[in-house]
Amino acid sequence: LPQVEYVVDSFQVDAKHLKAYNEVCGFKNNGYIPAIYLAVLSQSLQMHMMTTEAFPFAILGLVHIRNQVKQTRKVGVNEQLSLSCKFGELKPHDKGVQFDFITTAKVGNDVVVESLTTYLARQKTDAKAAAKTAESKTPNYQLAAEWDVSENTGRRYAMTSGDFNLIHIHAVTAKAFGFKQAIAHGMWSKAKALANLSLPDAYDADVWFKLPMYLPSKVEFLTAVNSSETDFMIRSTKNKKPHVTGTVTAL
Repeated sequence: LPQVEYVVDSFQVDAKHLKAYNEVCGFKNNGYIPAIYLAVLSQSLQMHMMTTEAFPFAILGLVHIRNQVKQTRKVGVNEQLSLSCKFGELKPHDKGVQFDFITTAKVGNDVVVESLTTYLARQKTDAKAAAKTAESKTPNYQLAAEWDVSENTGRRYAMTSGDFNLIHIHAVTAKAFGFKQAIAHGMWSKAKALANLSLPDAYDADVWFKLPMYLPSKVEFLTAVNSSETDFMIRSTKNKKPHVTGTVTAL
């Protein structure tokens, strides 16, 4: 992958845009920036990196499989930030190869948010990838909420995130890519989950994207809370299969 780093030296969050994002995802407008919002802002840097540099994969075929966001402290809406993004290493995956975008948000010289966005580029592979993800434990989940996810969720989220991938926008455009209906953005699902948890001031939120969430959908939000860790899952009410699983760890 190209050894480049894209940097926005200095910017302040647009309070109006943040408010619209919070409304779609369920965050409170409390004067602080959700860490995942900064990961969403970095997606425009990621898109430039994939289209401007000698990027070796077809962008349309990439599958977003995992996202990690680490916040070292609360970030105020009025703070002056810098944002940078670079490629991580290519790694084997049993369905092809995977790689990360590494995003860093700073206030002055202090790192306040770090994000890893992991994509899978599907390819034929001779062998199973050696590195299997450690997801062996089964948390003692309890039902925390049920959500009716509306048909227009993908369009509403696209307006604030800038991610207008056609699989999320409408059933008609999603069908062209082999989906029976439009599917929810993975980063919306993660944000919706985080907005419904009591997050500590410093935390790490690691999420795996599983099966597509078709729009509209009825889903269950499940949590398993330990002292410094909360496991969560969003799954289909109908067949109980997971759309998203994740863990928030207090730092």
